[in-house]
Amino acid sequence: MPPVRLPSEAELARDALAAPLFSRAVALARWTTRGTPVGAGGELLANELKGAVSHLGLEDDEDAVAFTADAWNFAVDTGLVELSELRETAEGEGAEDLGSAEDLDDPEGAEDAALGTAAPGPELGPLAAGDPADVLDIWVAGVDAVLEDAATPTFDELLGDLSDLQGVVSPDGEIDPDAIDMDALAWDQEEASSHLDAALGSLYLFAVTDEAGQGASMVPLPMVAAASIVPEDMDELSAEALDELSAAVLTLDGQFRALAGTGMLDYRPVDESLLADDEGEYGSEAGSESGSGAGSASASATGDLFGEGDQDDDITRYGLARLTPLGLYGVRRRMLEAGIEAPVIGELATADAAALLAALPFRPEAAAREEAELWLPGREPLAAARELLAAARGTDPAAPGRRLGCQLVLSLLDGRAEIALREVLDDPELGGLARVWLVERGAGDVPPPGEDMVFWLAIDTLAAQLALGDADESEELRELVSDLAGQHGSFFERAWRTDHPATADVLDAVGRLHPDKALAKQARKAAFKSRSRD
Repeated sequence: MPPVRLPSEAELARDALAAPLFSRAVALARWTTRGTPVGAGGELLANELKGAVSHLGLEDDEDAVAFTADAWNFAVDTGLVELSELRETAEGEGAEDLGSAEDLDDPEGAEDAALGTAAPGPELGPLAAGDPADVLDIWVAGVDAVLEDAATPTFDELLGDLSDLQGVVSPDGEIDPDAIDMDALAWDQEEASSHLDAALGSLYLFAVTDEAGQGASMVPLPMVAAASIVPEDMDELSAEALDELSAAVLTLDGQFRALAGTGMLDYRPVDESLLADDEGEYGSEAGSESGSGAGSASASATGDLFGEGDQDDDITRYGLARLTPLGLYGVRRRMLEAGIEAPVIGELATADAAALLAALPFRPEAAAREEAELWLPGREPLAAARELLAAARGTDPAAPGRRLGCQLVLSLLDGRAEIALREVLDDPELGGLARVWLVERGAGDVPPPGEDMVFWLAIDTLAAQLALGDADESEELRELVSDLAGQHGSFFERAWRTDHPATADVLDAVGRLHPDKALAKQARKAAFKSRSRD
């Protein structure tokens, strides 16, 4: 992944504590007393629920029950609230659950249904201590639980996947569990979670490559879904791909609504008018065969977005999302746990020169320069230059990239580093770049390089560029190849004799990239000679 810029842990911790879900969970944890009665699943009973809603100041909110339930679950999942004495419901015995808002008006008998108790949890202590790392660890634990829950379909959603509900629903509208084919409801939690992680990963990549500034742009939801669904080589969406994309948009809309409360996302949901079916009700099946309802509406939306419909339609109606700085932090932690390299700008500030130079070639130019600027403060220029030059030496495949990074960092140093550059003028690996640095600063008495050094530096520069990516697709490298070959009439005849470990590979690449067919043929012959020489 490209490097990400993150605020300090203290700032991130403040953002976490200010997130609606976390702040309400903390409030409920502090409101909870030892012995607070709960139901069999650890849920608040109606009487306690009413007090919790009041404590959170949500009495006038139509979603008070849902918000309170979510906050309570977050508190339990993070250890801010601790459950004990939970036991199974006996045959015929029922525990009050959150149900609906009507439960708040009729808490009668709620205490009799208690099947366990709750108390302030062990994580309240670390939270009160205020260490940012502890706060973020608690927040991450809660987010992990929310992500898992968001990736888990409801029973109604699973039933919606069945093509025939005949015999499952009784005449009075009740579901008969014994009539359900459980094999038809099979789903893969790991696969579902991976889809959500892929969407968050796409948002992360959009943010760190955002030309308007990291995370500045809101991303249309169909674009987020398409990043992990639509093949890169698909020029036009097939009907099947469009249906799959439409279903993914609807799924992500529900998941992102759930995640918004964690503080991870800035999210503008899908316009509900797009989800209305012919009767004005909201559809529940993404991609119904009838062509109406939520599925067809979303299919139309995604078609419009990708150039297959009305271009004047407002794409903001299809959902917009972006990761907050806190969200970037959370997604990066998940990536690191999954073994994905996700660097953060500034993480190399205290590293040695070897670690810095190993990383810089693979960073975008602006990020590499910023990383170098953060590495230099507090270091004495002459000592820093010597450390950089020592780390840049080597004949291994990564060495040309290290020297490229070394040139970048050295370019930020002033004349106080001059002594270190003069010390390596006769070094076959470093003498060329040292001369360039000295000449650019107008230093006197710089001896001209010998022919061997000139060609060694040219091969080294090309080798560094080749190691950075797909050379055959690099326009910058094509121009560099043309310029170098054009500056020296017998470039290839001399180049193959260069005593550099990458000479043959570089000449092979020149043979593929040079626009002049005759010169390209010369390069390939020179590569053959270089290998024969070895």
